[in-house]
Amino acid sequence: MAIALSLSACGGGGESGDGDTAAPGGSAGGLEKTQLLVGVVPVPSSAPLFIAEKRGFFKEEGLTVKTEIIQAPQAVMPKILNGSMDAFLTSYVSLMAINDSGAATLKLFQHSQEAAPNVAGVVVAEGSPITSAADLKGKTIAVNVLKALGQTLTNAHLQEAGLKPDDVKYVPVQFADQISALSSGKVDAAWLVEPFLTAAKKDGATQIIDTTDGVTAGVPIDGWGVTEDWLAKNPETAAAFHRALAKAQQIAGEDRKAIDEVVPTYTQIPADAAAAMTLGTFSLEADRTNVQKLADLLHGYGYLKSKVDAAQLFAPLGG
Repeated sequence: MAIALSLSACGGGGESGDGDTAAPGGSAGGLEKTQLLVGVVPVPSSAPLFIAEKRGFFKEEGLTVKTEIIQAPQAVMPKILNGSMDAFLTSYVSLMAINDSGAATLKLFQHSQEAAPNVAGVVVAEGSPITSAADLKGKTIAVNVLKALGQTLTNAHLQEAGLKPDDVKYVPVQFADQISALSSGKVDAAWLVEPFLTAAKKDGATQIIDTTDGVTAGVPIDGWGVTEDWLAKNPETAAAFHRALAKAQQIAGEDRKAIDEVVPTYTQIPADAAAAMTLGTFSLEADRTNVQKLADLLHGYGYLKSKVDAAQLFAPLGG
């Protein structure tokens, strides 16, 4: 179930408002809306939005932002489609899958994070005889969602090791349950992202594949999405929101401490664990060559019906 979370409760600014509220005539900058509802996933990639609130960037643009914790945009599509949720953090995979399904036409409004080494990987239980990707033939691998980022990245590394994707069996297991699934022998290996990856290794698990390095180095992870329709109806609000987010994104890319300060306010990650996590790169724009590479992998594995032109995923106001 989604949980409403007011930014003001996280040390933010003014009152949180209803995402449907339209701006009064003559509002600052001619904004179509001044109050926004944004879906945030409780992961480090959402940090720039909370940095923007903490530092008053939204207030400077005449915006009041309320957030709602989500797990993925697919879970809140009715709100996205009816306009009651204005923007949302989305993985590139989710955005492409939603567009491919025809459920909506989404645009990437602002890039958030791309992979760096050891941000995500495949681990095995302590003492496992599996020591490399080649040893995974005939084994069961846990991923949080089937036919999504974890399976796609792992497939690429399996192929590099001379295996085929169907040489292994993927099963869906929530990240929080994967360590116990490994320990009990329900799965032979698990694909994990931070902070779960660090936690698993502290618990004795061994990482055998770094799925954010090598053949999949620099893979784009996620960013802020909007519908094409929302963008057309709210161009001034979109520009203002983007300016605030971009300022915070730049800070996130330059100051790790700024991320560490806000992550515990919207996740269940303790401050010491947040500071110990391996993070990806917070750059202002995605490397579109890598976005296209990811899209081609998804289509090549049959996870997307249609080929994707990566350039068409981005809103005109920037990546």
